[in-house]
Amino acid sequence: MSNFDSIDEALDIESSIVEVEKEEPTDIVETPPAADNRGVEADKDYEYTRANLYSLIEKGQEAVNGALELAQEGDSARSYEVTGQLIKHVADVADKLLDLQKKVKDLKEEGPKSQTNVTNNSVFVGSTSELQKMLKQGKLNNTQD
Repeated sequence: MSNFDSIDEALDIESSIVEVEKEEPTDIVETPPAADNRGVEADKDYEYTRANLYSLIEKGQEAVNGALELAQEGDSARSYEVTGQLIKHVADVADKLLDLQKKVKDLKEEGPKSQTNVTNNSVFVGSTSELQKMLKQGKLNNTQD
């Protein structure tokens, strides 16, 4: 007889007990911490991005040469304007390449930064005679620990 027989009768249902088999625990595979993979992933991303930027610069230079030839043949102000914009975009991609170098250098130099605590506002609660005694003993100047 179960504790829920009266509930089963009120709801007009049959209760059933299901046994669950215990599974054996599986081996846990430890993954290396993310910090270990960060350097490898950063190097892969750097190489991939660098290759893409080089490719974009080369294609941009080819496009500039072709656009410049068309502009010279057509003598159209609009074609010279488009060529100028294209030159600007190629220069921006070259700047991005330099920025990438700087960012990777900053990532590699990033290490544990030491934190220094600076107390700018100190408040002494006490009488002036107590303050003078503490100054004489060197407690407030941090000369004595």
